[in-house]
Amino acid sequence: AEEVNGPDQPRPFLPFDPDMPKKSDYICHWGDGVMLVYESTSNLLRRRTCFAPPRWSTFLEDLGEIVNVMNDPDARSICYRRLSMLEQKFRMHKLLNEQMEKLEQIAVPHRDFYNVRKVDTHIHHSSCMNQKHLLRFIKSKLHKEPDERVLEDRKNPGNPPMTLAEVFESLNLTVNELSVDTLDMHADQSTFHRFDRFNLKYNPIGQSRLREIFMKTDNFMKGRYLAELTTEVTADLEASKYQHAEFRVSIYGRSIDEWDKLGAWMVDNQLYSDNVRWLIQIPRLFKIYKQQKLVNSFQDMLDNVGIIVRQF
Repeated sequence: AEEVNGPDQPRPFLPFDPDMPKKSDYICHWGDGVMLVYESTSNLLRRRTCFAPPRWSTFLEDLGEIVNVMNDPDARSICYRRLSMLEQKFRMHKLLNEQMEKLEQIAVPHRDFYNVRKVDTHIHHSSCMNQKHLLRFIKSKLHKEPDERVLEDRKNPGNPPMTLAEVFESLNLTVNELSVDTLDMHADQSTFHRFDRFNLKYNPIGQSRLREIFMKTDNFMKGRYLAELTTEVTADLEASKYQHAEFRVSIYGRSIDEWDKLGAWMVDNQLYSDNVRWLIQIPRLFKIYKQQKLVNSFQDMLDNVGIIVRQF
């Protein structure tokens, strides 16, 4: 079978080519919370959009119709019977054809579970490595770079940034005391339906300072440690050849320069792999940002998120 982006095949594009595509003539403009697209400035002045988005009242009418269908007793009965029938049909299919399909799989030459392409989807980038990998990385940095300055002292801004060794001394930890159990980053049953507890598992040893040092793109070190970890993970994926991953990074919409910082981190560290695809996700945390006075309105958050579209 033909390899996808194999070593002898040229890449379909250069990921870090400095020559940017020519800017589009289309103009993007916000209107009542919806990004509208215009072919030219004259069309913008005339309010002639390339497409007409549905009105808010139309959306509410359609949503109400869907909710009514969902709550209709007859529709629920039909759906339940239909799903039960499909489930029984699949069980019958397994009883009749399971052995036959296994024999067909065995007959396929040069293919088994270990050399078919597998894709891990929806991986939060900050947790793309396993606990053992992160533990090995932290220990390596403590041995090789104990005097590396990694964290600003926010309580005392006049003091010099803390070194990695000083951070661990403040936590009363030594390299020999670190273990997978000490990290405590495994999402167990206690995190089920508890997103607050799930988020706490992103803190190594329960310390937000270690999360900022090793698992953030925007920190005192400009995300160098996380970039090195990512490079090691992607190298493992490329070595296995048949494993791929979909990493997700977040744009929060708290400030206008989030896209620039994330893009600079990707380019400066040359984070590209044929085995990885990157997706942007936007957490729905406007209420928190509003309470913390990071944004004044929901439109501010939309502007911060949509600036990348308007630039192209």
